[in-house]
Amino acid sequence: MIERIGIIGAGAIGSVVGGFLTKAGRDVTLIDQWPEHIEAMRTKGLRLSGTIGDQVVPVKALHIHELQSVGEPFDAVFVAVKSYDTEWATALAISYLKPDGVVVDFQNGINDERVAAVAGTHRTLGCVITISAGMYEPGHAMRTDTATIGFKIGEHDGRDTPRARELAEIMNAVAESKVTTNLFGERWSKLAINCMANPLAGLTGLGTLQVRTDPDISAVGVHVGAEAIMVGRAVGHEVEPIYGIPVQRYVDAYEGRGLAPLLDDIAEIARKRGGGQHSLLQDEDTVQRRRRRHHPRPRGRLHARSQEPRRRRAHATASLRWLTAPARDRTGEDPPMTPRHRRSARPARDRWRAR
Repeated sequence: MIERIGIIGAGAIGSVVGGFLTKAGRDVTLIDQWPEHIEAMRTKGLRLSGTIGDQVVPVKALHIHELQSVGEPFDAVFVAVKSYDTEWATALAISYLKPDGVVVDFQNGINDERVAAVAGTHRTLGCVITISAGMYEPGHAMRTDTATIGFKIGEHDGRDTPRARELAEIMNAVAESKVTTNLFGERWSKLAINCMANPLAGLTGLGTLQVRTDPDISAVGVHVGAEAIMVGRAVGHEVEPIYGIPVQRYVDAYEGRGLAPLLDDIAEIARKRGGGQHSLLQDEDTVQRRRRRHHPRPRGRLHARSQEPRRRRAHATASLRWLTAPARDRTGEDPPMTPRHRRSARPARDRWRAR
């Protein structure tokens, strides 16, 4: 029976989930390595907002190093960190887990087998997350979508087990949840969704709603998503529908059939679901702020810097249009280049000609 829950990685999703489970009366501990976030939750409570309304929930929050003060182990630990932190977070989780407890892979990406390699398959469940959330300041997480189904929980071998059903029942306090008998098909579906939006949001500076509703950008997403679908199929998984749309339509569009109506359907669904600033773009903005803080620029260049996002967005859109144009329309052409790239390319080109 799952009573005590630990969440390693109190980012946007982890905080939304931890906050709502706490509000539902569950014994939840949020654990994170962002000191300001932990202190904000301790002193002011966890603020939740967005499509779930504005509210403050008192939560239990620990710094990573404070886990050693936990005396009673957890029945379940959610690993809710970035993929590159999977192994150490899982190892940390099992150190504070009951012998019959379960580690829940609560991540994007294909990490279930990496978690199982550390914790053991018999102690592992997968959870595919279909809600979206954002965190733009410590102590405050917001849900940014209106999806009906929030979580899909499954065993690696596709069995419908009591522990999977129990976890789905618990997660209903956050959003409607269900047990899936095709965990890896759901994983590849979510991976395709992320591939269709995340890098494009990072390249263009647009939010996840805009990259799904701008036809020039969304067309690139469809092609990238179709490649992910084909890879998932090639390794033996039946990829589940994306946004409720059969995945074969994405493959057909990739092969030149039915792209325009597919883009219309994706845009209509995206407008209903909403969107926010993706974490790739959040990470980039954080890096840029730190650079500006530690390496301030002369004031005379502030205006030029303020125009940089607009120029980058225009260039990214032009590049995406070039990529999606039929090959015959760009034969002999080079992809669009920014003025900076032109300057850096010119000397090398001139040196080659001098030979």
